[in-house]
Amino acid sequence: MPQLKAIVEALLLATDAPLNIERLLEVFPEAERPDRDTLQAALAALATDYHGRGVELVEVANGFRLQVPKAFSPWISRLWEERAASYSRALLETLALIAYRQPITRGEIEDVRGVSVSSSIMKTLQERGWIKVIGHREVPGRPALFATTRVFLDYFNLKSLSELPSLAGPRDLDAIGAALDSRNTQRAGSPLQTEFPDV
Repeated sequence: MPQLKAIVEALLLATDAPLNIERLLEVFPEAERPDRDTLQAALAALATDYHGRGVELVEVANGFRLQVPKAFSPWISRLWEERAASYSRALLETLALIAYRQPITRGEIEDVRGVSVSSSIMKTLQERGWIKVIGHREVPGRPALFATTRVFLDYFNLKSLSELPSLAGPRDLDAIGAALDSRNTQRAGSPLQTEFPDV
């Protein structure tokens, strides 16, 4: 039988979706099936082998997958003439609210954003498989409750929602204004400076 690490590598290369430990174990006949620790050791060895190369082994919500490291995206993106999908600010704000405040209703999203949420935004997020209806709030009208999916986690290379970046706390507007004034004063003597303040 080929080396376990090579078999696992072949399985990951042959699929277009992440494979979890259970799914990997299922492909082996019972008499040849490795135990979980041996399989996890083979995955760890593969991850080490790929370190510093043009491919990496990552664990996402639905299991393990091989992918190109982000550092190589400038070159990889040139393989395709089509531009990557771009999303509106409204769509990204809606997705962020669902990710951080789930479960959440459309009305609650609108309350936070201060504007109505377009049906096309919700449809796009559902078609991408990033959000789904997980129930209904027990209030008049029984509005749908939205939450993110494992597909969302996989797309953003997350194993769980706990890996979402923490939200910045509210900042004092007077402190922001003072920081801007200070930077503008410092830059007054160097007209070639073109950076914008990172506030």
